[in-house]
Amino acid sequence: MSEAAPHVASWYAATAECPEPRTSLQGDIEADVCVLGAGLTGLTAALELAERGRRVVMLEAERVGWGASGRNGGQAIFGYSCEQAKLVQLLGREPARQLFAWSIEGLERIHDYCRRYGIDCDWQAGHAHVPIKLRQEHELRRWQEELEREYDYPLQWWSKPELESRLASTRYRGALFDPRSGHLHPLKYVLGLARAARELGVRIFEASRVLRVERGEPLQFATASGSVRAPFGVLAGNVLVRGIAPELDRRLMPVGSYIGVSAPLGAEHAQSLIRNGMAVADVNWAVDYFRLTPDHRLLFGGRASYSTLPPPSLLHTMRARIRKVFPQLGAIDLPFLWGGMIDISLNRAPHWGRLGDNLYFAQGFSGHGLNTTTLAGRVIAEAIVGQSERLDVFRRIQHHPFPGGRLLRTPLLTAAMAWYKLRDALW
Repeated sequence: MSEAAPHVASWYAATAECPEPRTSLQGDIEADVCVLGAGLTGLTAALELAERGRRVVMLEAERVGWGASGRNGGQAIFGYSCEQAKLVQLLGREPARQLFAWSIEGLERIHDYCRRYGIDCDWQAGHAHVPIKLRQEHELRRWQEELEREYDYPLQWWSKPELESRLASTRYRGALFDPRSGHLHPLKYVLGLARAARELGVRIFEASRVLRVERGEPLQFATASGSVRAPFGVLAGNVLVRGIAPELDRRLMPVGSYIGVSAPLGAEHAQSLIRNGMAVADVNWAVDYFRLTPDHRLLFGGRASYSTLPPPSLLHTMRARIRKVFPQLGAIDLPFLWGGMIDISLNRAPHWGRLGDNLYFAQGFSGHGLNTTTLAGRVIAEAIVGQSERLDVFRRIQHHPFPGGRLLRTPLLTAAMAWYKLRDALW
């Protein structure tokens, strides 16, 4: 019997009540729907399908929430990773407005699941986008006007003094604040979804890596020690799945992202840094983001690696980035430091759809997944039970393969990202 890898050592894993590993799939079984991947997308789809009376089996290669779903930055923000202007360009004005409204629904569904299933995931309301350069300030102010005018989504603009009354940093020129977005403990959230799904009859097998999917009617998901036959399937493994659907692999790029969490700062000291408890993210291409934890630590993330290799001297680099924001902290201790891969699409728009008539997928969350994975699972569940109108809108978004093929696409992306980083640094 296979054994699942333990959760990556992180502050999340250290502070969540992780259940004992569940058994791996043994033998051949049948279901109405088989879901590959027990992360946020897969669990949301499974939960929604179980609520509609479907028999669902989930196959997870490691542990529930082992990937990005259980170790991400924890910021739940409106919208998608790409700008709304990109969605207007790809789909037109009205479909882009629909997608924006659905992204807000994704935020609301998080609260709905937590209420209905008793999930305590340390939700804290409030998120601020902060500009470093004058160019970025102008871009944020234009974005604020666009969101209110075109999408009826008003945000608050804080001047530099207003921001500094809440944030003990002089690095930023102001803030675009959203009281409806916020942050949470992602591993507690994903484990809560798994508990709710199991209570509704979803069968979850860990340490059950899918080796191949035989397409047809029914589908067959094969592991090393068993298989699942089902008329419908969902691919929800994102960047951690390779070879199952090569046509999807070419449209996805793995990018490393890293997070550090400090030793406890003490309640008074921590609250003096971020007085209203909000999450904060700058608007550089390679984003830095940070927030406080309930046990009065600083969580600081960013330092993307487009080569998929861990950055050299990660601890030194993360400390240097923190000092730019909070120089008063000095050489801060970071007892927790971890990373993982996020899935980037070429246009950073969501890539959701269907292969053939019965194999559904969602990928391309591009580092903006907490609200959108929740939405994706629901949209796919709707399509499986015969209501595909919303998924059809997402399927209209054109996604091209990354240039360069298997050998050159990573070097080409790394070179392109170097240009954007240089642009952020110079103007």
